[in-house]
Amino acid sequence: MSDPPSPALVATERRDDGVAVVTLDNPKVNALSTEVLRQVLGAAEALTEDPPGAVVFTGGSRVFAAGADIDEFAGPDEARVIGDLFQRTLGAVADIPRATFAAIEGFALGGGCELALACDFRIASERAKLGQPEMLLGIIPGGGGTQRLARLVGPARAKDLVFTGRQVDAAEALAMGLVDEVVAPEAVLDRALERAGKLARGAVVAQGLAKRAIDRGLDITLGGGLDLEQQLFAQVFETDDARIGVESFREHGPGKARFTGR
Repeated sequence: MSDPPSPALVATERRDDGVAVVTLDNPKVNALSTEVLRQVLGAAEALTEDPPGAVVFTGGSRVFAAGADIDEFAGPDEARVIGDLFQRTLGAVADIPRATFAAIEGFALGGGCELALACDFRIASERAKLGQPEMLLGIIPGGGGTQRLARLVGPARAKDLVFTGRQVDAAEALAMGLVDEVVAPEAVLDRALERAGKLARGAVVAQGLAKRAIDRGLDITLGGGLDLEQQLFAQVFETDDARIGVESFREHGPGKARFTGR
């Protein structure tokens, strides 16, 4: 007999406004088990192959996502397997060629914080808590927490969070740039959808190319980044949206173009 199918722990909904919503549903705390990671990876790959207008990642009202499933931890060999899966999964999330939002209504800790860091923008509830508590287990982040966090908030703040394992509330997270906006708990998903929907109506292919230029440019020299920008600058003129935007500007001025996403 074949093995029964794995339970659906991650769901993707493509909305009429062009926004795709990826929901984690692994009770009780949305632990990022290997099965959840595989399903997130599958969702990210599907959204890259057939991109929507924008993407929102969300979890429960109490927990956006916790870290890795501690029951799967054992020794160095298992850590290499889990770490590789985390890196591939969150790398795939980061590589989605559209704007991505994390709607954080509760705790985003460990791998959950790393998932939020892999998104372009983070909208947090007033009661949200974020952190990298791995050090409290005697280990370090393995899903990009030492790298994406440092690039976002600076090395000193990243070392503080990683070394101490402490959690920060929404106000402190906003002050240090860990989240981009803080709203009432009941408004988090709606606000993320609002912002995602606005971008989904824009020149989404150009957004994806700009995202690639910014993200990849941070990993290379300034000269290399400028060369990459020039390549993508020329490439964007192959899109319908570039033609529409330029013609609309000539006829009606800025901000009036109705883009097709092609």
